[in-house]
Amino acid sequence: MKTYIVKRFISMIITLWVIVTLTFFLMNAIPGSPFNEERATSEAVQENLESYYHLNEPLIVQYFMYIKSIVTFDFGPSIKQPSQTVNDLLGRGFPVSFELGMITLLVAVFSGIALGIVAALRRNGIVDYLAMTIAVIGISIPNFVMATLLIQKLAVDWAILPAATWTSPKHMILPTLALATGPMAIIARLTRASMIEVLTQDYIRTARAKGLSPYKIVFKHALRNALLPVVTVLGTIAASVLTGTFVIEQIFAIPGMGKYFVDSINTRDYPVIMGTTVFYSAILIFMLFLVDIAYGILDPRIKLHRKEG
Repeated sequence: MKTYIVKRFISMIITLWVIVTLTFFLMNAIPGSPFNEERATSEAVQENLESYYHLNEPLIVQYFMYIKSIVTFDFGPSIKQPSQTVNDLLGRGFPVSFELGMITLLVAVFSGIALGIVAALRRNGIVDYLAMTIAVIGISIPNFVMATLLIQKLAVDWAILPAATWTSPKHMILPTLALATGPMAIIARLTRASMIEVLTQDYIRTARAKGLSPYKIVFKHALRNALLPVVTVLGTIAASVLTGTFVIEQIFAIPGMGKYFVDSINTRDYPVIMGTTVFYSAILIFMLFLVDIAYGILDPRIKLHRKEG
């Protein structure tokens, strides 16, 4: 177990390094400079600014300087907001994005599992068809389209919920629904298919023959194995939820990291682009690592040492 964790940790570091390297060189491959739009600024001033931010250094020198900033977790000042460091922006935006992402993930997981279990237990019935219809709709409609529909109906037409900002629990409902619908649908379909398969296994028939209650059969014996496919895709779903917040935050005017990331791309604010990319990549890679560990814990038949070979 310890050897497996160490190997996975090394793999995480290598993956993060590859992402950082690709992002750095792709970003610098784009023609132009962050100061090109400053038309009122003289050429001499632009050269001084590029020198201050080390943009006049050879690319390989900039690369190693940035690797050093990542190791020390000091991403330096923002180019477009010199009074703010990238660390300040991350510290301000990440709690909001994290809160939205975690609420969305909890809603998607619990509602998706519940919907999948009900559909499996009422297979080929009206409840099953209704649940899977909801799932198909959730998968088919992109979250930004869902966000627009929710705003139009619940905020504009019916005036039930506020349409924007992030200042109260009411403001959390629409963006959470917009983000959670797709993942919930995926989890519901996976849970249903897996539950149907597990409920036909011999050990479930044995449990029924022993007279165990349906509650114990479903939640104590069947659900644990039925959740294995869900756990497998949970890392990917978490990644899509977190990265999906970029667009949703813009639509709902939520002051999270998505706002800073989108603005930094538009203004070519290199430190903010790299800082947010590295930060999110580290979080998502760590989530995938946790999923691997959880998969081994949920299924005792999986021996982690076999993966080391």
